[in-house]
Amino acid sequence: MREMPGQAVPVNGRHVYVEESGQGQDWVVFEAGQGCGRTCWDPVLPPLAGRARLVAYDRAGRALSGRVPRQLGVDDMAADLVAMTEAVVPGEFVLVAHSMGGLVARLAAERLGSRLRGLLLVDALPETSPVYDTWDQTTKKIDRMMAVVQTLTRFQPLARLFTGNVRRLFSADTYQTMLAEDFTPAGTSQTRKEIQAVAAAVPRFRAQPPRLPKCPTIVLSTARAAKGRERQHAAIREHQRRYAGSLPDGRHEEVDSGHFIQAEQPRLVADRIRELL
Repeated sequence: MREMPGQAVPVNGRHVYVEESGQGQDWVVFEAGQGCGRTCWDPVLPPLAGRARLVAYDRAGRALSGRVPRQLGVDDMAADLVAMTEAVVPGEFVLVAHSMGGLVARLAAERLGSRLRGLLLVDALPETSPVYDTWDQTTKKIDRMMAVVQTLTRFQPLARLFTGNVRRLFSADTYQTMLAEDFTPAGTSQTRKEIQAVAAAVPRFRAQPPRLPKCPTIVLSTARAAKGRERQHAAIREHQRRYAGSLPDGRHEEVDSGHFIQAEQPRLVADRIRELL
């Protein structure tokens, strides 16, 4: 199991678990994707440890942040991100967000304003993507599958079986922590809630998108599609490219990687963060 000091930080009547590492005058904050917590950023931290102070955290309801009494929406997650940075980060910072975390980060960016020095979106899916056209039906199918997984993750050998793709991407100690914190009945339950939160947020994002971030923004897309999903991934990449092109200071880049770019290409992600710094 990995060991890194952390602390519970109060936010909006609840708390989130925050780990700080690295050194330097600059700051970088990491927002995880759906179903993940702070540990998914472990591969990126060592290349940046001597360059900046690094802040990774678990959203409320996930892993070491503990449970919450009600289901949180993407608005709540964005408010928690802002409150956490106000409590932990003294000034400007670069925000890095993966997958679903991109929705949270873009909403938070409206309130962060000039504190946001740069934004790195790691294979984050824009709400304009046609994948979301039938998201309600997709969410129902995923939830039925996740309900089964939630039951089966009571047994660690089965949890290992379901998460073999993650095990291959992360170090043994990081994976063991993920297995203990995220790939459990409680962790799977929280993932199901996050899926519902995204389903509720997408129509509003489509009707009234968050204001475009004015800071330099880099959008990374995975260039490697899963077998049988080539057309879907091509559409996603196109909408990621369009989003980057709509920004005052945006750039799009395709990366030879699967969805977890930070695990397969950690040095590339670290290099893009350095550019934004």
